[in-house]
Amino acid sequence: GERERERERERERERERESGGVDTRPLREGGYGAAAYADAMSVYLAFSVSKMADRGSSICTWFTERDSTRSTFARQGLPMTWDYAELNPLLHGTGSFLGAISWTAESMDALGHATSPPGKIRQADAGNQDLGIQKVVSTDPPYYNNIGYADLSDFFYVWLRHSLRSLYPDLFATLAVPKFGELVATPYRHGSKQDAERFFLDGMTNAIRTMTEQAHPAFPITIYYAFKQAEKKDAGVVRTGWETFLGAVMAAGLGVGGTWPVRTELSNRMVGMGVNALASSVVLACRPHPPDRRKATWREFVDALKHDLPRAVIEMRRPGIAPVDLAQAAIGPGMAVFTRFSSVLYSSGKKMTVGEALALINQVLDETLAEQEGDFDADTRWALAWFTQHHFDEADSGIADTLSRAKNTSVAGLEKAGILRSGGGRVRLLRPEELPEDWDPMTDRRLTVWEMVHHLVRVLEGDGELAAGQLLRRIGGQAEAARDLAYRLYAICDRQKRAAEARVYNSLVTSWPELARLAREDHGRQQRLQ
Repeated sequence: GERERERERERERERERESGGVDTRPLREGGYGAAAYADAMSVYLAFSVSKMADRGSSICTWFTERDSTRSTFARQGLPMTWDYAELNPLLHGTGSFLGAISWTAESMDALGHATSPPGKIRQADAGNQDLGIQKVVSTDPPYYNNIGYADLSDFFYVWLRHSLRSLYPDLFATLAVPKFGELVATPYRHGSKQDAERFFLDGMTNAIRTMTEQAHPAFPITIYYAFKQAEKKDAGVVRTGWETFLGAVMAAGLGVGGTWPVRTELSNRMVGMGVNALASSVVLACRPHPPDRRKATWREFVDALKHDLPRAVIEMRRPGIAPVDLAQAAIGPGMAVFTRFSSVLYSSGKKMTVGEALALINQVLDETLAEQEGDFDADTRWALAWFTQHHFDEADSGIADTLSRAKNTSVAGLEKAGILRSGGGRVRLLRPEELPEDWDPMTDRRLTVWEMVHHLVRVLEGDGELAAGQLLRRIGGQAEAARDLAYRLYAICDRQKRAAEARVYNSLVTSWPELARLAREDHGRQQRLQ
């Protein structure tokens, strides 16, 4: 409180009197005089050198959209580059030393130290610390084997050590960044994949258990996790980073109450360009297991999952969650059901594993999305089934005719609806860019949800959000069905690893809130004109 701060000021004045009014302590010892000021300036200049290194290596490539270069760490890795770009380090601007100093100064200003309460930072082992006692805990842990930050840190460490070793000898005591204690599953450090996974599981369990025991009981523990589900078979067993991580969460005594995606990733980052990379970090809200949990049968778990998950998906999609994030976010309500029970038992008495629960959650999610197909018109159901098998490629018209009878439509009718082209015994769906530019949903006599989605894609990609919002206004009451179809199409493309097509549908859904706002504004203008 104020009394303690006054005592600290009195101690500072006493130190000044003892040193003749001059504080000669270095910055690392809490000094505030000229010596500490010089140390602080040295640190800021060392940060500028780091910025120079990031912008001045032979890994930097040309960034045409900004007429500049990408930095060395445009992604979390050190890739091989065949044609690097160089900036002038002597001028003022990106890549220059003066530019690096400006960036560092702006970063310091943005910290808000003058207007915000002071914060404290301490480095400690997450599994052996006392920082979290009676605290609200929110953490962003390592992502299994996704990124080796300790290895990548050496790029900057060698420059910082050269500049700051005399100021912080303890911090820069080693020749390179210490790596063995980093909580990631890297086989080359531990001898095998199994040993690396065991290291990660044991370490993460210990760290989360420590947080659970110390955290304030009135608040959930929130954990950020942006590791995308990626199946990898080892000896016939499918394992994911999520499986191992959630196993650690449960072993530490936590249950997952829910998840929510938080937009944390820039759309122009290298790893997100041209691929269906996550746009968000998934936040898990966790609380300690209640003591009275009971066991459940496989059937009880499936019934509870089919009851809770569809409603949770509707809630998550209402504000426009990106399709690329939906499968990750659905883990939360699914695992909330799983951790509701002390264990889930098969008829044989065997316990269901976390990996098996994840597989079942994904299966129910697919079923939930597929059930919406019954709400689509017959032509759209045909197009969706055809797209699943052939996408926009040609195939035999006989197959198309058989499928059309099953979906209660016809190839001739589908061609009349304006969604396919047939001839020479071959049939294919029209791509968005092949659709007519003068299409109007208000005058279309055979309106399909398939058309709505792909005309929206065409207009959004070609003319931007304003024109797409105006088109959405003309679509009117069937807009929600169009968004549902976009989610479904994304899921199909993602499962079949068609990243370019998946990106198109993902972009449409993520733009939906803005398109809906523009549609409402356009509707208001039309009413005023009338």
